[in-house]
Amino acid sequence: MIVVAGGSGLLGRQVVNDLLLSGERVRVLARDPGRARAVLGDEVDVRAADVREAGLVQVLDGASVVISAVHGVLGGRGDGPLDVDQRGNANLIDAAATVSAGVVLVSVIGAAADSTLELFRAKHAAEQHLAASGAQWTIVRAAPFLETWLDILIQTAGKSGRPMVFGRGELPIPFVSARDVAAVVCRASTDTTLRGRVLEVAGEPLSMTELAHILQAARGWDGTVRHLPRPVLRALAALARPVNPAFARKNQAAAALDTDPWDPSTTDAARVLGRAPLKASDAIGRFAGN
Repeated sequence: MIVVAGGSGLLGRQVVNDLLLSGERVRVLARDPGRARAVLGDEVDVRAADVREAGLVQVLDGASVVISAVHGVLGGRGDGPLDVDQRGNANLIDAAATVSAGVVLVSVIGAAADSTLELFRAKHAAEQHLAASGAQWTIVRAAPFLETWLDILIQTAGKSGRPMVFGRGELPIPFVSARDVAAVVCRASTDTTLRGRVLEVAGEPLSMTELAHILQAARGWDGTVRHLPRPVLRALAALARPVNPAFARKNQAAAALDTDPWDPSTTDAARVLGRAPLKASDAIGRFAGN
């Protein structure tokens, strides 16, 4: 049986669906089981569990592999990356090791102890904890999700048809579809030859402005793409941090995406998937209604 923590999010939903379609037995851990069942369906085995708390061994009973797709990017105080991605993953990893289950940890490309982003530092700490846990493991590091940023661009466009790009929007970013990341995670959960490996999953390098233009073309929108200057992003992050840490993280992440260069050449996606990663035009149909 495969246990998925974070199974009701964008990535987790796809992972659970793919595993079920392949005939795997799946259990989902969720803080709000009712919400998870509403998203996944009543036929999915959902158990109440919070990775921020100890005592996860019981809900992992019978698991051969545990997948962690949790994140605290949007969480407030007590529910951010330090609480979920670092400490929560440590709890989950320790429980998995206790029941002798393998672990597939979803992380981020660029995870590092000295990153400017709290999420990236927390993911790095979780990776280190996993490597020292004694559990059989695979780490899947993902680039920014196409679906997440397409959704943000749609929301900022509103009725104007003019998406808001955060910063200059000139830096190439290897956006990857959550569907591709899910496929790699599922493969890693069942293919024991991938144990002890760090798999980086990236896609087609596009600037944020290029992605906005692709969205406009797909939607039939006219008008110039708008830009929110970098100094404004940094100011919003600093001002919001004491009162709204989730909003501060969003602005800090947007500023980092606009300034920190990526190396799109390091990706295991095509080798593990057996095909090229999906392009933006492939993923955009669900948003454009095509």
